[in-house]
Amino acid sequence: MGNLIWHEYARYVAITASIYGIWSGFWGLFYRKFFWDFVGGVMRDPGGFQAPPSAAIFVTLIIRAPIIQIITMIIAMFMVALDYPLPLFKALAIHRSLPLRVIVLVLQASFAILYYQGTNAAIWSLIAAGCYTRAIMLGETMAEAKENRGKGGRA
Repeated sequence: MGNLIWHEYARYVAITASIYGIWSGFWGLFYRKFFWDFVGGVMRDPGGFQAPPSAAIFVTLIIRAPIIQIITMIIAMFMVALDYPLPLFKALAIHRSLPLRVIVLVLQASFAILYYQGTNAAIWSLIAAGCYTRAIMLGETMAEAKENRGKGGRA
């Protein structure tokens, strides 16, 4: 058969997780819910779970002003541009940096896990980060595209 190329597999999972992160951030703008409100929250008859007073900062950043959702969307768009890749990034060393991708995916997961719609994006981002970590441990590198250098994506 053949060997699994971990960074290619991680790339596909990361693209899927990032597209889902953009989509979940979009839906998080309209249906704002702090995911961890059940930890120490109070169940009200009309209104469901209400977050405890200790989670006031998250209520402010997720429910009152959707800052976390917007940050998640920006990080996910950057990750899609890096993984797909955007022609601007193709000739740069940033495109071939696997540790950078791990850091960005963990950051994306950290923001996405905070709101309700982003939980699946967070899970798949962590899986992609794990696969990139496995690729780094195996010593995989992305081939440098010398024929594309300086062309900026033009054929």
